[in-house]
Amino acid sequence: MARFLPFKVAVFFTVLFFMCTDFICCNNGRRVGESLETELSGFSVPLEHSFELDDTGKFQVRGSLQLKPGREPSVSLTQNQLSEEDRAKLKEVAAVDGLYRIRVPRVFLQADRQTEWQMEGHLTAFVRACAMVESHLSDVITLHTDVSGYLIGVSIVTIPGACRGTEVEDEVDLEVFNTTLSIMAPVNAPGPETALFLERMEQETEKKGKNPQEQKSFFAKYWYLILGGAIFLMISNSAQPPAGGGREQS
Repeated sequence: MARFLPFKVAVFFTVLFFMCTDFICCNNGRRVGESLETELSGFSVPLEHSFELDDTGKFQVRGSLQLKPGREPSVSLTQNQLSEEDRAKLKEVAAVDGLYRIRVPRVFLQADRQTEWQMEGHLTAFVRACAMVESHLSDVITLHTDVSGYLIGVSIVTIPGACRGTEVEDEVDLEVFNTTLSIMAPVNAPGPETALFLERMEQETEKKGKNPQEQKSFFAKYWYLILGGAIFLMISNSAQPPAGGGREQS
């Protein structure tokens, strides 16, 4: 029985070695015990808005954008409700046809930790405040990125977008935002079909080469008609009497 003891110990350490190797390979370079919560949840940036009677931008926090990086980034939005004071001010700005503005910071959507933000100012968009009021705070916000995932633009539209002077109740319709949010990345335009065009040209050339009749000239096609017409003209001219050829009188 003692002879099998070293063999069992060797098997045990071999299995333990492969288990440790598998754990290290699957850890993706993270420290033991490091949480994946940050990577899975992404990072958040503030969404701010401004609506002032004097047309100046005094931005305050409207909500928070939760950005999830990846091959196809996603975004979600958490928003605050408008206070009674803000509802009254928004209607005042709408009455004088003022503007409602939003802004977001410039960031890379690929950043997976908040410490990796690359803040370089803000991106701003606006709509008419009256459209914001009459849409009952229903808007569509789109974040635009470049090919590297850098945020390069933001746009906002309301639904509906026109101002018709409709009366809106503060407590019922101007308290909670109803927002549709999306990310739009650039789409590569289709290139010219040069290869297909050249292939068709080669096919047409080969087709004409196989049918030499199409390459003949006009004279080669209708030589017999031209020759027959020439012979007919020669015969007609020889059959006519010479001009002024009368008989002599004795």
